[in-house]
Amino acid sequence: MSGLSVQADTIGSSASLVCNIGPHQRWSLPDVGLVWRHRELLSVLTWRDIKIRYKQTVLGIVWAILQPTSTMIVFSIFFGRLANINSDGIPYPIFAFAALIPWMFFSNSLTSASNSLLGNSSLITKVYFPRLVIPIASVLSNLVDFALSFVALLGLMLCYGMTPSWSVFLLVIPTLLALVTALGAGFWLSALNLQFRDVRFALPFCLQIWMFLSPIAYSSSLVEGRWRILYGLNPMTGVIECFRWALCNTEANTPPLMIGVSAVMSLIMLVTGAIYFQRMEQNFADLV
Repeated sequence: MSGLSVQADTIGSSASLVCNIGPHQRWSLPDVGLVWRHRELLSVLTWRDIKIRYKQTVLGIVWAILQPTSTMIVFSIFFGRLANINSDGIPYPIFAFAALIPWMFFSNSLTSASNSLLGNSSLITKVYFPRLVIPIASVLSNLVDFALSFVALLGLMLCYGMTPSWSVFLLVIPTLLALVTALGAGFWLSALNLQFRDVRFALPFCLQIWMFLSPIAYSSSLVEGRWRILYGLNPMTGVIECFRWALCNTEANTPPLMIGVSAVMSLIMLVTGAIYFQRMEQNFADLV
């Protein structure tokens, strides 16, 4: 949409408040302060998305646990037992579940964020507010599913007689990286989906390919040393391997440089996605 400036003109004893709404600079970062001032709207939209997701469902929030659990069972049978994939010395169900938690958060966030602007077309065409709030709310609403799946994983670890080590307190790092990656990709896809409606058809296929390009069913230690830096260009590689290490204290041969490359790619995705979203924002009302 546009930027917002407020100017106060005083005439005698009375004051008039003038709001000027104009286009943003062509390529610039969004005004984070403006988003922060609309944090109440952000919380309302986030809570609304959470309630809508499970409204009139039979199982309700159980779906948040059922989805990664069923995928973990399938992976455990075919990759863990039949293919005998290396699981870095921990039980394969826990190995797979620990990777599926951040991946499901990322995948579900992209799906909801990509359709978020279309789903809020009435707000975009009628009311002024920073449009960046909409995809952010879509991503944040998936943190509830993330937390429920994490609790289920802790229960599975107890069933296997495993207890998290001190490194569990470092889980905040891969969680933030997953959030940054989801926000960056969500900014890109939400803006692109308005201009090219093919995005909603291509996204499920791309997510399937992306999942098998990420170390979910297998360990990144299977990738040869000279290819690991290139493999780290996938931002979810660092997120998943760091999540596994912090939770299970795995001894995977995951070089810090590869995780660092993934972290840098996550930040690049966030910054470029925010800039592109800002650039396209002034056309949103015409595209929805």
